[in-house]
This record gives sequence, C-alpha cells and structure tokens, in this order.
Amino acid sequence: MKFGGTSVGKPERMYQVADLITRDNESKIVVLSALSGTTNALVGIGDALAKNNKEDAKTQIDKLEAHYHTFIAELVKTPAALAKAKAIVGEHFEFLNIITKISFNEALNKDILAQGELLSTKLFSTYLEEKGIDHYLLPALDFMSIDANDEPQLSAIKTKLSQLLKNHSDKKMFITQGYICRNSKGEVDNLKRGGSDYTASLIAAAIKATVCEIWTDIDGMHNNDPRIVKKTVAIEQLSFDEAAELAYFGAKILHPTCIWPAQHENVPVKLLNTMQPDAAGTVIRDEAGSEGVKAIAAKDGIIAIKIKSSRMLLAYGFLRKIFEVFEKYRTPIDMITTSEVAVSVTIDTDANLAAIVKELEPFGTIEVDKNQTIVSIVGNKIGSSADVLSKLFDTLKPVPVSMVSYGGSPHNISLLVADQYKIQTLQLLNSGLFGLE
Repeated sequence: MKFGGTSVGKPERMYQVADLITRDNESKIVVLSALSGTTNALVGIGDALAKNNKEDAKTQIDKLEAHYHTFIAELVKTPAALAKAKAIVGEHFEFLNIITKISFNEALNKDILAQGELLSTKLFSTYLEEKGIDHYLLPALDFMSIDANDEPQLSAIKTKLSQLLKNHSDKKMFITQGYICRNSKGEVDNLKRGGSDYTASLIAAAIKATVCEIWTDIDGMHNNDPRIVKKTVAIEQLSFDEAAELAYFGAKILHPTCIWPAQHENVPVKLLNTMQPDAAGTVIRDEAGSEGVKAIAAKDGIIAIKIKSSRMLLAYGFLRKIFEVFEKYRTPIDMITTSEVAVSVTIDTDANLAAIVKELEPFGTIEVDKNQTIVSIVGNKIGSSADVLSKLFDTLKPVPVSMVSYGGSPHNISLLVADQYKIQTLQLLNSGLFGLE
C-alpha cells in the first residue's frame, strides 16, 4: 500500500491512513511519500546551497522546521509520543543545519532530498506506537538499491527484503520509505520524482504481493485530465500495456516506470482514493477488460526535431546514424515519423539539445520546434479499429496536427500539437471520443 504526499500531508490524513491499513489482518508493507510540499522545500534548500546562498537555505530550513513542529503538535497527544516526535524532527533538522556549514556537493543534495520520507515514516510510526498498532519500521536504505545506470536491482532488492522480513516474521505490518534508495557506490540516492510509486511496485514484485495499491487523492485513472476537462470518468480496468502508455505519455496519477516491476511478476496494481476509500478506483492487470478507447493523456515540454535530407534519407544506415546521436546523449525519443525526404523525432528534454543539433547538421537541414505537446489516445486494440481513426480526425479538424504516430503499438495513437492547442485538443477528444462535454 503506497500513500502519496497529499495522503500524509496533514495529521488527519495520517489518521485516515492508519484506519486504512488496519481495516483487515492481511500482512502488508506500507510505503509513504514525504509530506506534501516537503520535497519541493528540500529542493529549494539544495538549490540555495548549490548557489552558496547559505542565509536563504537557513531561512528555508527554519520555515520547514516550524511546519513540522506545528504538524507533530496536532499528530500525537501523549507527552511520551510528543517528546519522541520532537526528537525525530530535531535530529533531521540538526542534520540539515550542519549541511549549511560544510562544502556542498551532489551526494549531499541526495541526502537532503531523502529527509522528507525519513521524517514522514518515523513520525507515522510514532503515531502508530501511540495508538498501540503493532508494526515494524523497515528502512528502505537497507534493501532498495540502484545500479550504476540508475536502474533498480530487482534481484538484490528481493534477496535483501526477503531476509529482512524473515528476521521480523512476528510482524504483519511494515512501514517503509518511498523514493529513497542506495546507489552503486552505497550512497543515499533516489528513484527520481514520483519514485514512491516505483518503490511500491518494486516491493510488490520482490515479495510477489497479492496486490499493489497506490493511494492518492483521486479515485483511479480517469479517461482525461480532470484539471483541464470538466467531465471525466474513472476507468475500471486497464491492461499493464495500456497503463504503461498512459503513464509514459503524461497521466500524472502514475509514475511512468511503476508498471514494469508489477507486470514482471504479474501483480495487479490498484489506483485508489484516500479521500474516498470505498470508490472502486482502477485495477491494472494482464487483461484489458474491454476493447476500444479508454483514455487520453498529454505530455508537455516536447521538442520536435526534423532532419531533412533528400540526398541521404534512403541511404543504408541513415536512421541508425541519427539514433546513435540521441543514444550518445542518453536522450530518449518519444515519437518518430519518416517521409522520403525527412525524418522527424520528438524528445522531452533540452538538456543536450545544442550538442544533438550540432551532430545532426552533417545529415541535412535541421528544424527545431519547441513548446510542443504529445497527446496520446490509449485503449485496447485501437490500432486495428478503423472507426477510431475516422472519429479521431473528424474530431480534430480545427487543430493543426504536426505529427501522428500510429501502428507502433496496438494500444496507442499519438499526435503532436503546439502547446497552445493542448486544452482545445483534450476538450474536443473528450467530446468526440467519449461523448462527454
């Protein structure tokens, strides 16, 4: 059971989580994110220290510490529990204050970012103790690890976690941190933004759990972005492949990498709502459950690169040479389309854009379009459904679509539009494909 930042962001939410994890007697591992807002605050502290602005860092640390003291004053009631909670907050903020006095580096920054999950789990454990709820606080840094390529070491996680659970076989409930891990050097590291979902999925795969529950503040995966489109509905069931497409192409409820560990061990994933615990939510499993369009997702911040070269495009090995440039700079390609005289690709980062463009220039004329959005239409077997395509392009007549990716997956049709057309595109598709105004 994984609970995100909003699910533990207030004391009353932590009480709710305690109720949810004690609703049955099944053995469980509970993964917690940092309190909402904490990771952003820690990023701000790290940024200030990176600029050697120690006064700003100290101001931010004091503000965050005050927030935690207010939080624990509401969270626990007995003098013993409050003393313990104060000691936990004191220990972690003493660490942050010490860091302001020493030379800053990236390894220290990772330590700073880890404080949020360490605090949330220790404070939640203190609350459970006060309530007499039997559990064991399982440090994620004792079993969660990534290799030199930042990839999780599933077999090592499995071995270490199994041993830890064996050592505490008298316990039925374990609390652990999401997001944080150790890297190949043994240093504190993390699974990047949204990594608590990844932690939960990796744990579920490692222990072959009956289910991996991701608890957030929305009742499952919706057919469209509820922040942009007025009327959306929760999807009852998705296949792992459909969910992976949606997560990768912008569905914010799920971390893009979270699907494969669960899929690897065939562990169903449920997306549930902490605020409405009895809502059905969305289940993700091997079977799609139904055919047709299920959902639309949008991925912002896309850059389109067109390589135009009538001389070289049909030459043997031309595409390979282009892909090697992106591989060299470890920049994934989201979409690709080709014609007789040009190839267009999209990427989602400008980190190495100048270097990539420079290396592509010998192949032909290069055009770069920033501020693009990929809109993906996802569902079961939609690639072989003729009426989906006709309905799709009829619906989007008012929108200039610059790229279409179709046929690479039976579950996905992706379109590229300029950012300014994103909202209109999502609203038109909601009406045209789902009949929801």
